[in-house]
Amino acid sequence: MENFFSYISKPVSVDDIKLWVDTNNICLLKMELYYDFVDSLIDLMYTTYLGGENGVKINMDIEDDIKHFDWCWSKTIENFRKESINFEPEGEHYEFFKNFFIETYYKQTLSDVKYSLHHFFDEIFNLDSTSTMSDLDLLITIYKNMEKNTINNLLSVS
Repeated sequence: MENFFSYISKPVSVDDIKLWVDTNNICLLKMELYYDFVDSLIDLMYTTYLGGENGVKINMDIEDDIKHFDWCWSKTIENFRKESINFEPEGEHYEFFKNFFIETYYKQTLSDVKYSLHHFFDEIFNLDSTSTMSDLDLLITIYKNMEKNTINNLLSVS
């Protein structure tokens, strides 16, 4: 239990974060791109969801929520494609984010939690802020899934 508590709460030192970045071959430009993708996806979810707090409240069931997520996902991929940045529409990255957002956004009843996703991902992707090993593990999962599903590997910069 003590190890788990440390894993989710103990800050990782700046030197250890630098070592972690090097060890995992993290390209900071790619990480910024993946953050922009997630941030854009969240923006679309927030501004287009009819079951949310946008002034219009329609009863949505889980199938409607998945359709909304799929539309937001496709639209985000399309928007990046317009900038010549191509992501696979399906894959581990899609499954990860769909499952994550179903639990933390669509099924969430606490408004403060539901609308804190921008802040949450800001902290996960910001290596200059305090990070825990749990944060870094989530970041590497997102990074590797997005990297695997970038078409043509346009960002071969390391």
